[in-house]
Amino acid sequence: MKHNFLAFIFTAAAIFIVGSTTMAQRNVAMAVERDPLMEADAKHNLDVAWNAYRLKKAYKGVLMRFEETYAAYPEFSKIDEFLYIAGMASYYLSEGKGNQKIDPKTEKNMEKYEPAKLKEDAVAYLSTIVDKYPESKYRDDAAKTLKVLRP
Repeated sequence: MKHNFLAFIFTAAAIFIVGSTTMAQRNVAMAVERDPLMEADAKHNLDVAWNAYRLKKAYKGVLMRFEETYAAYPEFSKIDEFLYIAGMASYYLSEGKGNQKIDPKTEKNMEKYEPAKLKEDAVAYLSTIVDKYPESKYRDDAAKTLKVLRP
């Protein structure tokens, strides 16, 4: 009787362990842990960048906000949106557009703002959206701009 009881307990434990791991395998959902403070800061930077992009045509400002955010928090939930405006800002700057002109005499990091480097950055940012974020609402616009950048 004691032997049957121990066998039953052992069997039940084995079934529980196997069942638990099997159940866990079926319900695997990769969730990214997001830091609420970092999300809020990144969202603020995105809002400021959109303001600079749309209203002020301050494309250098957009890039500075993007670089700051991406360096600190590349897991930002709206990084595809930030990549889009950074890519477009790089593209427009490479074409000499916008209200912030690049002055070689005063610019400390001039090679960063060379037209060829800006186009290269624009391609990198927009390609990342197309490749890594196929569900992004910015994907189609990014793909259209890439066709212009890489004919």
